[in-house]
Amino acid sequence: MLVAGFVFALMNVFVKLVPNIPATEIVFFRSVISLVLSYGFLKGSQVNIWGGNKKILLLRGLSGAIALILYFITLQAIPLASAVTIQFLSPIFTSILGIFIVKERVKPLQWLFFLIAFGGIVVIQGFDHRITPLYMIIGVFAAFFSGLAYNFIRKVNTTEHPLVIVFYFPLVTIPVTGAYSLFEWEQPVGREWLFLLLIGVLTQVAQYFMTKAYQAEELSKVASLKYISIIYALGFGWIIFDETFNLMTYVGMLVVLAGVSLNIWYKHSMAVKK
Repeated sequence: MLVAGFVFALMNVFVKLVPNIPATEIVFFRSVISLVLSYGFLKGSQVNIWGGNKKILLLRGLSGAIALILYFITLQAIPLASAVTIQFLSPIFTSILGIFIVKERVKPLQWLFFLIAFGGIVVIQGFDHRITPLYMIIGVFAAFFSGLAYNFIRKVNTTEHPLVIVFYFPLVTIPVTGAYSLFEWEQPVGREWLFLLLIGVLTQVAQYFMTKAYQAEELSKVASLKYISIIYALGFGWIIFDETFNLMTYVGMLVVLAGVSLNIWYKHSMAVKK
């Protein structure tokens, strides 16, 4: 998960470096690259590319596609660290949705920690004029659909090869984003072609390691490791995009991290007691 987080952080940078390309089109390019790489690795490994849980795999692909499009929209529109912080809500949605999908329990005290994290997002939006309510809502929905996708991954944790799960993402995404992109196509030029290629390759690498992590361990524990990416986001945002924040925005980020950190600590303490 730590490897996946670093590679995803690099991918985020390249998404912001193509602000003229619509988010849907970026997802389309990324999905084409992912489809080719996944198919090649699967055939080389002599793994059945279609898997055995087609319904769950298709739902994972659809929810992941929606999440990625919405997330790319926020990456292009608001500061890098803010977009990443809002996306930090995805493990919270993962845990909440896990109650219904994979039957994992959430203790009463965890709901307080979830509320603290959501409160931090509200502080970030309220004290940074670059984040409109619309983009905050888009970011929250991106986190929601990410949480949904992670639960579908967990649902097939013992039956599907990680690359099969990854393969279904572009299988669903390409026809959807391709059809939409026909009506708002922006021709990439110069370095944009390289950046789009790197987005696809880096995401493929990151998703493989992320999928392995979610298959191997309890959802809420693995998801919490994503939070180290705020360090990468702040660093890349400052160095590459000259992004800075006011004190209250940093406070909001710390509140979000406090909420999720408390949840990590609590889940660990409960596991130890068992």
